[in-house]
Amino acid sequence: MRIVCLDLEGVLVPEIWIEFAERTGIPELRRTTRDEPNYDTLMKYRLNILAERKLGLPDIQEVIASMGPMPGAREFLDELRDAYQVVILSDTFYEFAKPLMKQLGLPTLFCHSLEANAEGILVNYHLRMPNQKQEAVRRFKELNFKVAAAGDSYNDTAMLGEAHGGILFHPPENVIREFPQYPVVRDYTALRAEIDKVFARV
Repeated sequence: MRIVCLDLEGVLVPEIWIEFAERTGIPELRRTTRDEPNYDTLMKYRLNILAERKLGLPDIQEVIASMGPMPGAREFLDELRDAYQVVILSDTFYEFAKPLMKQLGLPTLFCHSLEANAEGILVNYHLRMPNQKQEAVRRFKELNFKVAAAGDSYNDTAMLGEAHGGILFHPPENVIREFPQYPVVRDYTALRAEIDKVFARV
């Protein structure tokens, strides 16, 4: 059995926090896992900025509701699911991702959750489990799956390393420099070709 594990933001949908930063005019929120490898540091930074600006979950959900998948993402995912099992492993949150998942044909998603107070201000986030991307791939392998994985950021690299084959999709230069062992692709045709190569050799 063969399974493909994909990151969500930067691979199938735009970066939610970057989109929100642009629409609210808060450049500090453009910082993502492409820039900050420590996820806890990044999330505390984001939550502090939102609290200072009195922005909450409804404000972010309003932006997400007007977003859509990246061009060609739905078609790529549909074709991939015809050939392989596919699971989305993301460090986003169910409260963010639901409308985007509908537009992608409701693929299986493993991610995290958010906690908001009565006014909708985000007060905390809850990881499904530490290192969930890498751990999910490890468990799939224990279930006798061959695993190909693709992502774009620092927080994907442990997943890529755990898989039988890992692929960087349109990563920033700093990630490419630090992880030269992974092939780099910049469109869905090339990504599908690399995924097929992984399964051809394992």
